[in-house]
Amino acid sequence: MSVADTTQRASSTQTQAGATHALALPVAIALVSAAALAWQLLLMRWLAIAHWHPFAVMIISLALLGHGASGTWLSVWLRGERLARLHRDFDAAFATCALLFATSAAITLLVARAIPFNGLELVWNPRQMLWLAMLYLTLSVPFFFAAACFGLAFARHGSRIPALYGADLIGAAIGTLAALAASARPVEKGLLIAALCGPFAAVLVTRRIVLRMGALVVAIALAMLWPTQALVPRANEFKGLSKALLLPESRVIARSSDPYGSFALVESPSVPLRFAPGLSLSHTDELPAQLAIYTDGDAMSPIVRDDSHMNWQWLDDMTSALPYRMRLPDRVLVLGTGGGMHVLQALTLGARHVDAVEQSARRLHWVREEFGAYSGRLLDDRRVSNFVAEPRAFVRASGERYDLVVLAGGESFASGGAGVQSTSEQYALTTEALRDYLRALSPRGMLVVTQWSKQPPRDELKLFATAVDALRSEGVRDPSRNVAAIRNWDASTWLVARSAFDPHAIAALTRFAERRGFDVVHAPRWRVDAQARFHHLDPPTLYEGVQALLSPGARQYIDDYRFDIAPATDDRPYFSHFFRWRSLPELWRLRGQGGAVLLDSGYLVLVATLVQAIVLAFALVLLPLRALRRESVAGAALRLRIGAYFLALGLAFLLIEIALLSRLTLLLGHPWIAANVGLAAMLLCAGLGSLQAQRWLSAPNVDDAAIARRIAWSVRAIVLGLAWQFVVLIAAHALTASWSLWGRAAIAFVGIAPLAFAMGMPFPLGLARLSRTAPSFVPWAWGLNGCASVVAAILALLLAISFGLRATLVIALALYVFAAWVWRPAASEPRRQ
Repeated sequence: MSVADTTQRASSTQTQAGATHALALPVAIALVSAAALAWQLLLMRWLAIAHWHPFAVMIISLALLGHGASGTWLSVWLRGERLARLHRDFDAAFATCALLFATSAAITLLVARAIPFNGLELVWNPRQMLWLAMLYLTLSVPFFFAAACFGLAFARHGSRIPALYGADLIGAAIGTLAALAASARPVEKGLLIAALCGPFAAVLVTRRIVLRMGALVVAIALAMLWPTQALVPRANEFKGLSKALLLPESRVIARSSDPYGSFALVESPSVPLRFAPGLSLSHTDELPAQLAIYTDGDAMSPIVRDDSHMNWQWLDDMTSALPYRMRLPDRVLVLGTGGGMHVLQALTLGARHVDAVEQSARRLHWVREEFGAYSGRLLDDRRVSNFVAEPRAFVRASGERYDLVVLAGGESFASGGAGVQSTSEQYALTTEALRDYLRALSPRGMLVVTQWSKQPPRDELKLFATAVDALRSEGVRDPSRNVAAIRNWDASTWLVARSAFDPHAIAALTRFAERRGFDVVHAPRWRVDAQARFHHLDPPTLYEGVQALLSPGARQYIDDYRFDIAPATDDRPYFSHFFRWRSLPELWRLRGQGGAVLLDSGYLVLVATLVQAIVLAFALVLLPLRALRRESVAGAALRLRIGAYFLALGLAFLLIEIALLSRLTLLLGHPWIAANVGLAAMLLCAGLGSLQAQRWLSAPNVDDAAIARRIAWSVRAIVLGLAWQFVVLIAAHALTASWSLWGRAAIAFVGIAPLAFAMGMPFPLGLARLSRTAPSFVPWAWGLNGCASVVAAILALLLAISFGLRATLVIALALYVFAAWVWRPAASEPRRQ
């Protein structure tokens, strides 16, 4: 073989290796991006199990904190000789960060399990603020290293940024789908799979034996965690599952998962489980044994054992039996089958047919198949029809009319203790939802909801106010004739009828209550004496509140009440939010006498997280950028305008994103599924918008004024995109109720796509404009945007709770308009071509 042939072959080999490496880097970036987003979404599930869903909202904020801190670190570190060295050692740096992502992902979960944070103690234990800060910082570490991978790639391969950014976006979209697929497995398994992407990405990029061996070691270490319980979320000690497992010999006999939650089935043979809300104190017979289904460690739903020797009178001795004794229903709709207790009650008390709607196919399979023999094949009864559907969507799609609609399971007992669910969307208990249920009733049909009793009353009064508002919206002039309620010592049952109750129904109600020792809270044409009661309330706030909410002064009563009991709506779907700042001083003084349980701990955790996010974002993202050399940009006034521009963009983008995720929950039926679909649409389409901005910048004769005009154009496109999103989501809610989940997800994507595409343009256009006048200010602008994003992720939810989702979107839109205005071209502004 000649020297020329040898040289040609070597050159060919190098070219192939270079091509292979050129492909390996985008694939590695896609892997890390998919892993980071899947880890983010699955971590939301992990925290929802370990604590509660409202505490998981911090995940988006801490992910942004990790990304912002990483960008700042790279800006400060990659200067001078280090930047030159990156050209030689990029592969090693990228692989190291990918391995650190995988390693820190596992370690931070182990640390998070050990941190004794308890959100319920926040109001009386100041140390919980420290534990919250530690949890917040700890869980942001993997995002720091994942973002470092992207930043290093962009710094080293600046000419390939569009292709690498595209790989980042494709990987993020794959990550959302992977997280959905992983939901069928225990959440800790999905998190491990996401972390394992780190070693694979490292091997793709580096050829160094040491790093490849390191990747093998990390992969083996992660694989060794698979059969262990080391990463299993440890449920809060105050959750229902934790308390049930304190019973002697109680144990979890089955576990399963799907996109709607992580399920645990508990058996307690020594101290049998007994779940019968509102059971009369006059009932002295033994109740049948039960198995308890817990969803994400809480929200217990029982499977009642079939026992031919058991007296089923207990089903008639609960407050929830009231509608069956007022008007015997022919057709009953149970929204939220759960373990089937409400279906059992309906059949036992005389219903001829029951439609049972369950959102989770996995939970229904447990009750109907795996443990169907335990309940005597209850759901296979010929009188029962089973449906897997989102309950509210089922009501809108069904053309049936029912004599009784039962809000069962989470819809009845959703509010939890100590206000822990105060920041959760509950679209099943809004004014619009109750109107949907009323329209599904026959002319003499009723809606029934059972709630736990609390003192002072909050949930019950808010439910009553929402029901009255729904009736008035349906044209009922005197709602007092269409509502009735009774209470026991622990729970109350509320009836809302499509037509006014007749005297026979009212007489049946009073007989039922008197025989079982229940108190009448309200009945049409019935004078309620709050003093002559079986279960005395002092003061009788519940009775007074019901009458006040039916009076012309209802609005004033709601405004003056110590807790927020205004009707929940689809725009403010936070049914369990009762917090009012003006009541905080009094409740804080009473915390030693039990007043702490009256504070909305979920809301206060959100406020505490916001305060910490501001401090940490400033300390970790913005403050280190002071080390960078800055050029003059025509004075402090222009710097202020530029800073306002990037702050406004960071706030506006996240305000829209969080509000849209909340609105998607109404369409898709579950906040975690909404987060998957919404984040995929936002990231992918915003990235495509950024690529379009890049194409604009590549055009000839693009000066500062031209970029400013493009920014103004993109803001106008955001206005139109927001209007399009409103139209599509409103129409989808009305027209796609009978569609499959995937069909509704596709419509959600269509509704978000134009808006997200336009939102992806102002930031890269602003960076390009700044790089022409002051390149050294680009990291500073990036840091400002990152700080604003970290804060906005939490601020958005606080704004939605206080002012509504539409108001939050309007505020975000105003920020976009402000950004386009505040940095408009000025004649005095210098230009660098």
